Amino acid sequence: MKSRFFYPSRIIFSVLAVICMIMIFRFSCEDSEKSSETSGKITKNAVQIAVKNYDELPKEKQMSILDKTTFIIRKFAHFSLYAILGFMVSMVMGRRKLFSPASAGVLIFCFLFAFSDEIHQYFVPGRSCEFRDMMIDTSGALIGMLVSLLILFVLQKLFSNRSSENKNL
Repeated sequence: MKSRFFYPSRIIFSVLAVICMIMIFRFSCEDSEKSSETSGKITKNAVQIAVKNYDELPKEKQMSILDKTTFIIRKFAHFSLYAILGFMVSMVMGRRKLFSPASAGVLIFCFLFAFSDEIHQYFVPGRSCEFRDMMIDTSGALIGMLVSLLILFVLQKLFSNRSSENKNL
């Protein structure tokens, strides 16, 4: 009998989770200058799309908007990357209940990765180790896990309805 871990989907999600972890690690390797440059480009593009006539505003007003938006964009990036990681790791674990050891394992794994990531950033020039970021990361992982559980639940219902329809034919 084939082990449940070796289903092709679990292997694929395992590889995707590792790729996500590598991306997070690479972003964490950027010193403060490079990290600010990366998020600055994203922030400026987002502001130019969201704020009407941004390019025509006085430079002081543009800088004020950028300063306020940069924090939000940076924290949203933390949240989003860990939501993707939480989703991938959760998909590796497969169908289960929300309050189960496997679900707790997903969150603990993502928290420990966030913790190690923040410790790593402590040693990168100009970066810091922030508990707030670990909590944002873990919150993102929780949302990613919840989305995966919802998708798995819906797929289970769809396939169970189809199989019961096929039995009635």
